[in-house]
Order: sequence, then C-alpha cells, then structure tokens
Amino acid sequence: MKPVRSLARAMLSGIFVVSGARNFVNPERLVTAAKPVTDRVTPLLERANPRIPTDTTTLIQVNSAVQVGAGLMLATGKFARPAALVLAGTLVPVTIAGHPFWNNDDPGTRNNNQIHFLKNLGLFGGLLLAAADTEGKPGLRWRTGHRIGHSRRSVQRAVRTARREARIAVRSASTARRLPG
Repeated sequence: MKPVRSLARAMLSGIFVVSGARNFVNPERLVTAAKPVTDRVTPLLERANPRIPTDTTTLIQVNSAVQVGAGLMLATGKFARPAALVLAGTLVPVTIAGHPFWNNDDPGTRNNNQIHFLKNLGLFGGLLLAAADTEGKPGLRWRTGHRIGHSRRSVQRAVRTARREARIAVRSASTARRLPG
C-alpha cells in the first residue's frame, strides 16, 4: 500500500475509532438524540430477528463497536473496501440522529448542526472513495469483463481451429478416395 493511501485511510478512520470508543463506553449521552431514529428502526429489526436487542442504548453500543472495528480495519488496510462501506452505513443514522438541522429553531444551533451534517456528508464521500479504491489494481468489473472477453476469444479460436481441421479432414478423405486402392 502506498504511504499516501495508508495515511489517508488512517486519517479518515480516526474519527470513527475515537468517537466509536467514546460512544461505546458512554452511550447514555446520545440516547435522547438517537431515540427517534432507533424507534423507526426497531420494527424492522424485530421483523428480521425477534431476538435482536432493540433498546436505544444497545443499538448505540452496537453501532459504536462496528465503527471501532471497521475503523481499525480501514486504518490498517485489512478489508479496507468493505470496512469503508460499513462505516458509510453506520454514518447515516448517526448523521440523521445527531445533526437534524432542519428541526432546529435557534439559528446558532441550526448552523452548528448544519456544519456537522455537511462534515459527515464529506466523510461519507471520502468513505465511498475509499470503498471504490482498488489501489491501482483492476476492479472486479474490469476483471469480469476481461475474463468474458478472453473466454469469447478462446471460443472463437476453438471454432476456427475446428473448422480448419474439418476442412483438412474433408480434403484428406477426398484425396484418399481418389487414390487407387
């Protein structure tokens, strides 16, 4: 991995590791802000698996633990692309719950939440770039297309070879018939 990529990934993941650890240890400070979002997600989780805990504090801790784990994976470059996608997924509810500037009447609070909302939007964009980064290696789409093209060319070569061999066989058979025997 190139030094710039390593540094960029470590810098991008830092906020997730630090805030994830802080929120895991002290989730109670976020319960009030997160409750409207978790109340909407709870029915979906209960339908998916009734044994999943759906209380707000636990969901905050799960999200925080996922942020720490995925943040460390992104920072170390291990499974960096999936980790970036997971972090992007964890960022959506955090941003909606934590920075709903559209609900603030106070101009100062609205401005502060709008800035943090846009900051998280920028982080989301950075995570999408990290998820798309193939480190200069061909991506899955290119490799698939290349393999299909290679297979198509192999089949075409095999067809040409079979035709050529059939023509040779026909010539040999007609020559053999003409020879006195």
